[in-house]
Amino acid sequence: MPEMGVTQLLRAWNAGDPTAFPRLVPLVYEELRRVAANQLHEERPDHTLQPTALVHEAYMRLVDVHSPSWQSRVHFFGAAAELMRVEGAHQRVDHLTHDLNNKLQRLPGEIVDILHKTGVLKG
Repeated sequence: MPEMGVTQLLRAWNAGDPTAFPRLVPLVYEELRRVAANQLHEERPDHTLQPTALVHEAYMRLVDVHSPSWQSRVHFFGAAAELMRVEGAHQRVDHLTHDLNNKLQRLPGEIVDILHKTGVLKG
């Protein structure tokens, strides 16, 4: 099978070729990792997110795209970057929620009851 570039593999994926995505990944992995690293550079210094984790999360979402319509390699990289940005935001929310839950557990029960009654805390 002749070697195909990113654009050709995107077109093949658009056309329904089931082998296109697995062949595409090695060609785009390092660029996606660079994009993820640049996004994480903006994070707080003590963050625990790694570029590889964001790329893998994007991969898991991209592999579920059954009828892609990639218009270009720029379109693909833009969509993957957005997926990584959203995943990074989800990770930050999860981290903040975990921190908040830890802090709430240290509050006296009466204060937590008041927060629930006043609607500050739900659930």
